[in-house]
This record gives sequence, structure tokens and C-alpha cells, in this order.
Amino acid sequence: MRAVDLACRHRPGVSAPYAGVVERSLETQVDQAVEAWLRWVPRWEPATHRGRVAPCRRCLGSPVLSAAGIGANVPHGVQHGLSTRIKAIVDHAVAEYTALNLPMLQGELDQQAARNRARAYRPTEDLEPEYEGMPLDPDPVPGAPFLFTLAGMADEDAGELPPLPPLSDEAKAALRHEVALADDYANVVGREICGLLLRHRLRVQAAISEYVEPQIEAMLAELTEALDSPFDPDTL
Repeated sequence: MRAVDLACRHRPGVSAPYAGVVERSLETQVDQAVEAWLRWVPRWEPATHRGRVAPCRRCLGSPVLSAAGIGANVPHGVQHGLSTRIKAIVDHAVAEYTALNLPMLQGELDQQAARNRARAYRPTEDLEPEYEGMPLDPDPVPGAPFLFTLAGMADEDAGELPPLPPLSDEAKAALRHEVALADDYANVVGREICGLLLRHRLRVQAAISEYVEPQIEAMLAELTEALDSPFDPDTL
């Protein structure tokens, strides 16, 4: 079942022509996300700092990246730039669906949003797609603890907010049901997007071949040369 079909089922009075508009809107958003990623890829450069240890749950095994033709061997930064842009589309679609159909979940989200706005320090907001969802701090080095971390400062700020009011057992059950509906809708939208991404595979792979692979090959060549000649003969 397509995303627009599920949307119509849960929106009384939504006509088939309106569903077509929803579908075209999703297609347009995917096209725009891919175009934005293609404009960014030429600016990508390999990281010169120590990489993350834990895998990115957003990108690891992502069907979105698979549909777009981005393999697991592509550097994570390149993957993350596209997966985050697509996630924003899914999040927007689910937010609209939730606002129209899931009042209890929407109420909880509104309360959480109000709490977030009350926080003085919000380091994860207004980031570029390439950085959204990435760790705020590098992985710690054993024996060299940080004096402070951005994530720790954000957690301290969040701890000063009053807790949300408790829910009854009935309210918890109803909320779980609405969360499940939102998850189902997100999965349907995600499958729809995967189908739309198939048409972009050749352009995505061409961009990786043109801008990403040469830099990786240059790094490997430099590393090989350094291993073959560990000492500079001029210094011997």
C-alpha cells in the first residue's frame, strides 16, 4: 500500500485528486533532497580527525541508501548527508499525519516541544543535514577524560526542567497505539520514498565516482607510499 493510500484511509473526506497531490509533493521533496545532496557532494572531503567507533543507526543497513545506490563501503559522511535529508521528509510527513489523526500523541509531542524550547542550551538544533544526528562529542580516549562535553552540558540543562505529568494506564495504552500507527505510517512513507529514489541511482553513483572515490584512492595511495617508505631518505 502506498503512503498516499494510507493517508486517505485515515483522513475522512480526502479525495483521490488530493491524494495525487500528496504523492506529487512527496516526489518533489525527494527530488529536491537528492539535488541538494548532489550539490553538496563536490564539497565533501575525507575527515582528518579520529572517526567514530559506534556505527550510525540511521545509516547502517539503511534501505534508503540502498535504494539510492549508496553502498556500505561509501564513507559515512557521504551516506549521512543523504539519509538525513530523506529522514527530514519522512519526519515531516509523519508530523502532518500525527497532527490530523493522532491527538494524544500530538499532545505529548507538543509538551515535549515546549520543554525543549525552555532549554537554554540546544546544541542539536539548526544543524546542517551533514551534521544532524551525529555525535556532539568525539569518543573519549582512555585515561584522558574531557573536562566537559557538549552532550553533558545539554543533559544538565534538561535535568532542570520539571517532569511531564504522569499518564493513567488507559492513556498509556492509547498512546502506545497511536505511536504504533505513526510508526506504521513512517514505514509506508519510507517504502514510497525508496521507490522514488530508484530513478536517482545512476546520478548518485556517478557523483560518488567523480567526487568521492578519487579522494579515497588518493588517500590509499598516500598510505601505501608511507608504508613502503617509512623513512625519508633525506633524513638518514
